[in-house]
Amino acid sequence: MAKTQLEVLSALDKAKTQWYHFTAIVIAGMGFFTDAYDLFCISTVTKLLGRLYYYDPASGKPGSLPPNVAAAVNGVALCGALAGQLFFGWLGDKMGRKRVYGMTLMLMVISAIGTGLSFGHTAKSVMTTLCFFRFWLGFGIGGDYPLSATIMSEYANKRTRGAFIAAVFAMQGFGILAGGAVAIIVSAGFNKAYKSPVFAENPALSTAPQADLVWRIILMAGAVPAAMTYYWRMRMPETARFTALVARNAKQAASDMSKVLQMDIQEDPAAIQTVEDDDDVNYCLFSKQFLVRHGRHLLGTTSTWFLLDIAFYSQNLFQKDIFTAVGWLPAAKKMNAIEEVYRIARAQSLIALCSTVPGYWFSVLFIDRIGRFAIQLMGFFFMTIFMFAISIPYDHRRGHKCGDAYCGGNHVAFVVLYSFTFFFSNFGPNSTTFIVPAEIFPARLRSTCHGISAAAGKAGAIVGAFGFLYAAQSPHQTETDAGYPRGIGIKAALLVLAIINALGFVCTFLVPETNGKSLEELSGENDEEAVGSKKTMPLDSPPIIVPMTDF
Repeated sequence: MAKTQLEVLSALDKAKTQWYHFTAIVIAGMGFFTDAYDLFCISTVTKLLGRLYYYDPASGKPGSLPPNVAAAVNGVALCGALAGQLFFGWLGDKMGRKRVYGMTLMLMVISAIGTGLSFGHTAKSVMTTLCFFRFWLGFGIGGDYPLSATIMSEYANKRTRGAFIAAVFAMQGFGILAGGAVAIIVSAGFNKAYKSPVFAENPALSTAPQADLVWRIILMAGAVPAAMTYYWRMRMPETARFTALVARNAKQAASDMSKVLQMDIQEDPAAIQTVEDDDDVNYCLFSKQFLVRHGRHLLGTTSTWFLLDIAFYSQNLFQKDIFTAVGWLPAAKKMNAIEEVYRIARAQSLIALCSTVPGYWFSVLFIDRIGRFAIQLMGFFFMTIFMFAISIPYDHRRGHKCGDAYCGGNHVAFVVLYSFTFFFSNFGPNSTTFIVPAEIFPARLRSTCHGISAAAGKAGAIVGAFGFLYAAQSPHQTETDAGYPRGIGIKAALLVLAIINALGFVCTFLVPETNGKSLEELSGENDEEAVGSKKTMPLDSPPIIVPMTDF
């Protein structure tokens, strides 16, 4: 038997798309813009760090980060994000979404500035400082995941909720492009101002002393969008669902949303009293009631996000083969240090512009038309197909090594298949795994469960970025990268990733369709019998197709 929904929550569910929806998208989305910038801009400067701090004249090669240092520099932010997702997800349910929202942003601003500082001049002191601040930067970024998703889901109406949350997440694409653009502009400016010969001509002079400023400027620029967003985040009212269902102050929730929706919302005193006196909804995360009602859901959201991020973050394993094969990235000896930053940033920006960004916005357009379930299944399916298509004829498509390039392969097909795997990860599970955990759990555990799901994803990212970095090394010791042990080879690693995508397809059946339903209907907070654990809602429901007429 359904309980009467509070008027303020009903008003939010039925509200037409208004200006405050777009304001919330921009405010929450700018956090993800910053998140993507900070997480992905490091890949444009790691080669430069190796040249600056780890060059050995006796080697005859440009300097490169040792494996353990490279893993720390690239991975410490992911570790911080995992911890931040768990901590701030939990805190968002305890203290409120708004109060914690500002904390994550300020932590990101301070840490982004700190990444460009150095306590000392030696390679060890610079890398230690960088890793310290990158961890706390990741910690703040991690907090943004559950809070932004939860805030947007609780502000949105039920008809276009998926598109609004997807639009917040899609700002990541613009953040990646911004990171590439800043790196291109800074490196081009420095390269023009401080001319240097390529490494092959003069190894010592190929890395200009001023190059040490390039990576610092690129990393510290991530503080700017975060700082610009702070004021507007602090002006957002607390979400009505937290105020009414968790803080149990339905009158305040009605007052806050009356201002936001610009309409008079009067709550029935009896409904307010029912909410404030309802003790049956207070089951905790580690309880039998939660296990019965949402255990399968949590298993589905964590497993699919974990498997997705293994595949998503491991795709950079063969990025250098792609860039070298199509001529976007010459051999390191044929570039100076600053030019290498420019070429890496340009190549990554082209991939983002052609596949990553369109994939995000396809999700925004279709998420409320064909549903989360169908998009996630489709995404995993095509990621599996394209990964097999890349891996099985990998040696043929890449071609054979001739000097510093590859000859005789089908490079066009290589790039197209590579781009399609990115497109369908974003028009697929990379978007839906972010959206669904913000919809299916009760308000008092929504941020926590989203944080747990996101943390499982970051655990997968760590496996994908570093476990497969070692696994993808050549099985022949003479062909491995400097400092790495033998692995199973890129072709075998890609076959494993294809199987992981197939597992993601299977695990998607653990996650219910959420399209077109209110958050309280999905979580069971409007169901008296479900709340009292006498009867459970169905764990799965068929996809619902809802036309999106005026988004």
